[in-house]
Amino acid sequence: MPVVLIVAEQQPDGNLRKATLNALTAGKQLAERTGAELHVAVLAKDASGLAAELKGHGAKVVHAASSPVFEHYLAETFAPAVAELAQSLGATFVGGASTAMGKDLLPRVAARLKAAMATDVLGFEGSGADVVYARPMWAGNVVAHVKLTTPVQVFTVRPTEFPAAPTGGAEAEVRPFTPKTEPVKTRFIDFKEVKSARPQLTEASVVVAGGRGTKGDFKEIEALADVLGAAVGASRAVCDAGWVPNDLQVGQTGKVVAPKLYIAAGISGAIQHLAGMKGSKTIVAINKDPEAPIFQVADYGLVADLFKVLPELRQALQSK
Repeated sequence: MPVVLIVAEQQPDGNLRKATLNALTAGKQLAERTGAELHVAVLAKDASGLAAELKGHGAKVVHAASSPVFEHYLAETFAPAVAELAQSLGATFVGGASTAMGKDLLPRVAARLKAAMATDVLGFEGSGADVVYARPMWAGNVVAHVKLTTPVQVFTVRPTEFPAAPTGGAEAEVRPFTPKTEPVKTRFIDFKEVKSARPQLTEASVVVAGGRGTKGDFKEIEALADVLGAAVGASRAVCDAGWVPNDLQVGQTGKVVAPKLYIAAGISGAIQHLAGMKGSKTIVAINKDPEAPIFQVADYGLVADLFKVLPELRQALQSK
């Protein structure tokens, strides 16, 4: 029977990255289309906890590799292990979330498996050997339908396009595996995380984002975000200007988000920015320019000065 192998991710604090659950949903959809079994690979210093957490999310088998070399992510240690597991299982499909780790790891796995690869997959069509991957091109203005012809196929999925895999149903079998270790010329030194009391941008249910219209003053953006318990985002122009850190950038070359509510204040709506947020469930745009492209994708639009509107909106919310 064919196997779909999804690679799980852990956060620096050792907890499961939520994008893994979105990737599991994608893997399940692909498995149903191809008549395959869904398997998951977990690599960590001690993978038992993550394996136990994952076994109730719809996979048939969870493969757990525990070793000190997997305490911190390094492509040079993870890629050979994932490729070895995929080969031992005879996996037809190997995938994961299109995160920083996924974008770094899975192309290396594909190279080791001599496999073709589809990135940022939005969905699947067809069935069996004729499965087709839908993926965005040209900042999301075109959706390409790609068919891979290699015996093994590798893919990354855009987490915002798939719901998180729910718990329930039969629990997966947990199988330990011990991959061969290869000598590597890199080692983990340090990880300096940008800590914030606000939610992570890619996982927040509400995002308040500011653009060039803020003129570098993000006080009202941050104040509204704090009232809503939201994450703060920004356009590329704002990040390039050095007004806010680059890790807040939303867009084609930044982070892709799809929260329940996205408030864009002072953002014109360049195509590159829209590519990173147009999947949001509800979009609210505030801009002084009535011709701003952002209004074309907004569910609610307000032609006004953000410095006048945001304080009023914040006060109204606080009064409730």
